[in-house]
Amino acid sequence: MKAFRVLGTNHTSFTVSSLDRTIAFFRDCLGFDLVSRAPRDPGLVSRITGVPGAQVTIAFLRGAGHTVELIEYAAPADRGKVVARPCDAGFAHLALNVDDAEAAVAAAAAFGVAPIAPPVAIDQGPNRGRKVVYVRDADGVTIEFIEAQVG
Repeated sequence: MKAFRVLGTNHTSFTVSSLDRTIAFFRDCLGFDLVSRAPRDPGLVSRITGVPGAQVTIAFLRGAGHTVELIEYAAPADRGKVVARPCDAGFAHLALNVDDAEAAVAAAAAFGVAPIAPPVAIDQGPNRGRKVVYVRDADGVTIEFIEAQVG
């Protein structure tokens, strides 16, 4: 087997039911910049994803040194919705460092993004001394706000 190296990250992706709603959250609440938004060739997307008849519009947003890809499928008609809890295999989230976790939760609420549980202080590991909270939107897209360490 030929060796290879991971050179860096490219993006994190979420499939969403409404690009408009999710772009507004990332742009207007989190401060990400919309880089592009456009439909993609259905044949190519079907070959990449293994989803026959895939019709998508994809948006890329950039902020906090990271790129997020948002994908809205218009087809196939039998697409569903993932309802995963943080304890379920396959669950994923994006963690963002913030200066004030409670202020971030309040700002997210204006976009219909709600905390899973109240912010809590971490007492061990690399985030010891920080306050963290998971927030989730209507599609289950979960963001973890990690408050900058005090002191």
